[in-house]
Amino acid sequence: MDGTVTLPIPRPHRDDVFLAVVSVTGGLLLWSLGVHGNGNRAFFPDWVALVPLAVLGVMELLRRSMPRLTLTVGTVGIVADQFTVGSLGTVVIFTDLMYAAVVYGKPAMARRLPLTTGLITVVVTIASVAWLRTPQALLIGFVTGVVCFGPALTGATLRNHREAAEAARLRAEQTALLAEMDRAQAVVAERARMARELHDMVANHLSAIAIHSTAALSIDSPATSREALGVIRENSVQGLAEMRRLIGLLRDAGAEQEAVAVPSLDGLDSLIGKARTNGAGSGLDFVLEDRRPPGEPLPAPVELAAYRIVQESLTNALKHAVPGTVRVRVTRADGVLTVRVDSPYGQRPGPRAPGSGAGLVGMRERAELLGGHFTAGAAGTVWQVRATLPAEEKVVAG
Repeated sequence: MDGTVTLPIPRPHRDDVFLAVVSVTGGLLLWSLGVHGNGNRAFFPDWVALVPLAVLGVMELLRRSMPRLTLTVGTVGIVADQFTVGSLGTVVIFTDLMYAAVVYGKPAMARRLPLTTGLITVVVTIASVAWLRTPQALLIGFVTGVVCFGPALTGATLRNHREAAEAARLRAEQTALLAEMDRAQAVVAERARMARELHDMVANHLSAIAIHSTAALSIDSPATSREALGVIRENSVQGLAEMRRLIGLLRDAGAEQEAVAVPSLDGLDSLIGKARTNGAGSGLDFVLEDRRPPGEPLPAPVELAAYRIVQESLTNALKHAVPGTVRVRVTRADGVLTVRVDSPYGQRPGPRAPGSGAGLVGMRERAELLGGHFTAGAAGTVWQVRATLPAEEKVVAG
C-alpha cells in the first residue's frame, strides 16, 4: 500500500446519460448542418466548437452527483464557446447544468444562484445598451436571462416545491407517530383501568370464597361447613354477576345494552353488611362512620374511586386482619374527601387468603389519577389506609 487515496467515481444516473447523449447528438447534427450560434464572430476553425460541446456533454453525466463542478466547468465552456462559431447544443447543455446546480446543489448555492444570475442578466442588459446604443442590444440581455436566470429560477421553484412536499410528508409522519403514541398510551391506560375494575369487583368475593372454603376443609364440623358453603355460594353468585356486568362493558353492545350502575358511596352500608357477613367466621366486625355533609354530591370519578378504595380495604381486612373491629370513616371538608380504614393488625390464626399486592397498587393509582394522595401501612397494632381525594367538580373536570 502506497498511502494514496482513490476517490470513487460516481455512477451517472440513467436519465443523465440519456440527456447527455441526446444533447451531444443534437449539437453534432446542428454543427454538421452548418447551424451555428455566433455567425461570423469565430476566432478559430469551425470544428473547435465541438470541444466545448464534448466537455459539457461529459459534465451532463455528473449533474446530480457533482453539481458545483459541472456548473464551474459549464461556465468556462459556455464562455469558450463564444470564441467559436458557436453550438446551440452547448448552450442547451449549459442551461440544464444551471438548472441541475440549483436543484441538486447545496442549499446555500441553490439560494445564491437565482440572485447571482438575475444580477448578471441586469448588468449585461445595461452594459449592452450602453455599449451598442441600439434597441437590438436588449436582445443580448434577454438571451442572457434565458440561458442563466431562467434555468436557475426554474430550478429554485422546483426545489422549493420538493422541500415543501418533504416537509409536509415529515409533518404527516410525525402526526401519525404522535397519534400512534397517544393510541398506545390510551390502550395502556384503559388496560390499567380494566385491571383495577376487575380486581376490585371480583377480589372481594373470591377472598371470601377462599377463606370460607379453607375453613370448611380444615374444621370438621357439619354446621361450620354448611355455613361456609352458604357464604361461598352467595359470593360466587355475586362475583359472577359482577363479572357479567364487566364483560357487558367490555363488549360495548351499543344503545340496547342495559346501563351499568356506577358504584357510589351511598352503597357503603351494603358493602359493610356483606363484609360483616363474610368476616363473621374470622372474628371480624365492621363499622361505618359516614360523616359527609348531606346534600353535597361528589363528582362521579371521586365517588367510584372512594368506593373502590373502601371495597379493597375491606377485602384486605378479610384476608389479613386479626379478630377485632374494622372501622371505616368517610369525611368531607374544605373541598377534600377523606377515606380512612383501620383494621386490627397482627399475627392471624386460622385460614388466610394469599395476597399479591395489586390491591394497594390499584388504590394508589386511583387516588393519584384524581390528583389525590394515598398511604397504607402498619401503625402498631392497626393497619391504616388513608386516601384524600379532591371533592370539587371543577378539579376533576380537567
